[in-house]
Amino acid sequence: MNIELVIIGTELLLGFTVDTNGGEIGRALAEAGIRVVRRTVIADHAFDIRNAVSEGLARTGAVIVTGGLGPTRDDITKKTVAAIYDTPIDFDEGLWQALVARYRRVGREPVAGNRSQAEIPRGATVLPNRWGSAPGLWLERPNPGLVIMLPGVPLELRMLLQHEVMPRLAARATGRVIRSCTLRTCGIAESVLAERLGEIERDVAPLTLAYLPHVAGVDVRLTAWEADAAEADRLLRQAAGTIRHRADGHVYGEDDADLADLVLAAARQHQVRIAVAESCTGGLVGARLTEVPGSSDVFDGGVIAYADEAKAGMLGVDAALIGRHGAVSEEVAAAMAAGACARMGTGLSVAVTGIAGPAGGTPDKPVGTVCFGTAMSGDVRTMQTIFFGTRSEVRARAAQWALWLLYRRLRESGRVRT
Repeated sequence: MNIELVIIGTELLLGFTVDTNGGEIGRALAEAGIRVVRRTVIADHAFDIRNAVSEGLARTGAVIVTGGLGPTRDDITKKTVAAIYDTPIDFDEGLWQALVARYRRVGREPVAGNRSQAEIPRGATVLPNRWGSAPGLWLERPNPGLVIMLPGVPLELRMLLQHEVMPRLAARATGRVIRSCTLRTCGIAESVLAERLGEIERDVAPLTLAYLPHVAGVDVRLTAWEADAAEADRLLRQAAGTIRHRADGHVYGEDDADLADLVLAAARQHQVRIAVAESCTGGLVGARLTEVPGSSDVFDGGVIAYADEAKAGMLGVDAALIGRHGAVSEEVAAAMAAGACARMGTGLSVAVTGIAGPAGGTPDKPVGTVCFGTAMSGDVRTMQTIFFGTRSEVRARAAQWALWLLYRRLRESGRVRT
C-alpha cells in the first residue's frame, strides 16, 4: 500500500516550526509495510489543500492530512476535504457535549469557535481524541479513495496514530514490512567511510543504503522494502555486520545509540572513573555525560579551563609548555588530560582544547583546529584534527569526538564487550 502525506501549516513554510509529524507518521507506516511516496507541506489555504489532497488521491488513493482541525478561522481542512468528496458537513451533538464535558472537567467553558470541532463531514468515521479537543477523521469512498485527517499537535497526532489509525491500516497490510537499521559512526569522514565500504550498495542489495552525515558523525541507514519481517531482519543483520567489518571499528552503535551512554556503560564494565578537562567545548562533554541518568556512579566531574591561567592553576599545566606550543596543541592537551586524572583521582580522562572561531585562527592552526588528549592508567595519548562549520558546530563535533576517544580507549583495553 502506498500513501501520501499532506502537512498543513503556514508556520512550517515560514520555518518557525519544524515538521516532526511527518517523520512520526513515516516511521509508523513503514513498520506496517506502508510506503510513504510523497510528503507535501502547504499553507493554510483552501486552494492549496484541495490541490494537494486531490493530487495525492489521484496518485495513490490514500492520503493522511495533518493540521487545520482546530477552532480558529484558518482551520479549514475538514470543509476543504469534504468539498473534494462532495459531502456536506453535519454538526455532531454528541461530540459537542463530550467536548463541553471535557472543558468543564478542567474548569473551563468552550468558546463559540470550538463548535467547529464537532462538525463532521457526512460519512466520516470519528477517531476519538482523548488527548485533545480536535478528533481525527477517516473519510473513505471507492472513488476518490481514503483521507485520514489528524490534528497537528504532535502529542495528539502520535496518540491517534498509535491507537486509532495504525490498527485500522494494519488490518489492510500484506504482512510485509519496510524496516530500517541505522549504523552510527564517529571519527571518520563521509568520503573516507564510503571508500572503505566500497561497492556496499551492490553487496547489500536488495537493501538500499544512505549516508547521513551530521555534526555527531556519519550514519549509514539500511532499509528493507516490503519484505517478510523475518527475512528483513536477517538481511539487515547480515548487512550491518558487513558494514561494521569494513568500517574498521568506527561504528559505535545502531539506531538511537548515544556515545555518552555507551562510554558510561563501558566505564562501569571496566570499573574506571572518568574526568574531563575542557577548553573550547566549555562543558559540552560533561553535559553530554550528565544527561544520562546514573552517570554519577562513574563520572566524577570536570574542569572548564578556558583561559591559560585556568589551565595552569586548575589542571597543573606548565605555563612554559603553553608558551612553547600554544594553548591549542597536543602537548597542552596531554598535560590537561593528565592533570584531570591527577586532580580528580580518576583512572580515565579526556581533554579538549581548540579554536572554535570565528576568529583566532592562524595559517598553522586555522579555525576548527582541535587537540585532544586521553589519559588512562598513566598512558597519555593525543591527536589533532580540523573541524569545519560554525562555532557551535565545531564545539559539538569536538564534544562528540571527545566521547568517541573515551569509548575507543575503553574498547581497546580488551575488557569491553562490543
